[in-house]
Amino acid sequence: MDKIRLWLIAKYQLIVSSIAFLPGILSISFLVLATFLFLFDLSEAGQQLKTDLPWLTIKDPSTARTILATIAGGVISLTVFSFSMVMIVLNQAASQMSNRILDKLIGNRFQQIVLGVYIGTIIYTFFMFSTIRDTGASFQIPSLSIFTLTAITVFDIFLFIYFLHFITQSVKYDVIIDRIKSATFHGMKDFCIGTEEVKTQKAFAAIFMVRASRSGIFEGFDTKEIMDFCEENECSLAAIYPMGTFILRGQPILKCSKHLTEEQIEEALQGITLSQQELVTRNYEYGFRQLSEIAMKALSPGINDPGTAILSFRALIDLLGYRANHFPPEVLNREGKSYFLYRNELSFDTLFHRVIYPIWDYGKEDRMLRQEFKLLLDQLSLIITSNPMIELLEMVDKKIEEN
Repeated sequence: MDKIRLWLIAKYQLIVSSIAFLPGILSISFLVLATFLFLFDLSEAGQQLKTDLPWLTIKDPSTARTILATIAGGVISLTVFSFSMVMIVLNQAASQMSNRILDKLIGNRFQQIVLGVYIGTIIYTFFMFSTIRDTGASFQIPSLSIFTLTAITVFDIFLFIYFLHFITQSVKYDVIIDRIKSATFHGMKDFCIGTEEVKTQKAFAAIFMVRASRSGIFEGFDTKEIMDFCEENECSLAAIYPMGTFILRGQPILKCSKHLTEEQIEEALQGITLSQQELVTRNYEYGFRQLSEIAMKALSPGINDPGTAILSFRALIDLLGYRANHFPPEVLNREGKSYFLYRNELSFDTLFHRVIYPIWDYGKEDRMLRQEFKLLLDQLSLIITSNPMIELLEMVDKKIEEN
């Protein structure tokens, strides 16, 4: 049952996060709407409404088909043009910033809603085409449905106008950086729930190593699954590597306080998240690395955009300011139980060194960036005392004096 539950959770997350999920739901909704309106068109209430309001009746089938053909062609053109623009934006973002930020653009819900509305309108139109039939003495023409489709098409046009505004705003570097910063902050806020850093000595001597059954990026634990395992098997576990580490197949990934059977090893591995693609929601440190990569790409000779690097650096310092006062719990256990899960978490110093030093290495010759380093690191030093930060401040001061 646990395997089935984990499989269902994985498939659910894959489907919901897919770019086709919302468009698929909206397309089905439009098909249901078209069916409902067509049935209403043929009902006594629909016929009476068209009798009371004669202008809602279309008597010529060629007119109805012309309206539908025009709408279908127009909406298809809108769809092609709109998402050609999206492809241009994605290409520009990948070349100028980093291809690892594409999930922030591809996964945008508004873009998926627009795509779903356009596809739904096209499906609605094709369905209406199939309902115009010769019934002998007259033609069956769903007039109310066609007028409703016309109103939907007008809405599509206004949606297209707003979409043009949205896509021109979303390509701005400060908007993309802010999205990454926001996602990283929320991931860190949910994970770093401690108010003080506690370094706990491992409470057991590791006598057994659990090895990874496949290669992948370690992104933490399914807490419920792994704690259930510890209770059922009366053992404690400790992670060898921090989240975000790529683990090779067959390499140790967990230390255990007792020997485990093959079946128990398989159960323990079910509580570990190994993936081929990192997500900020599972590992906030990935968001830090994305921002650092954006800054370094902006400082490369081919792009030479210190303004974008400064925006990214500001976002990093803001996030580090929060991380300085909030800490991830390194030890998990259930109340009244003597079995523990020890996580290997990155310290503030390690995180600072990983994401800030590379930016300094790339941009220390830029006068604008040096001034920004001096200004923001001085402020961060009032929040936390960090050896890597103090060393970097000394290097910044020395570089400023030299120039």
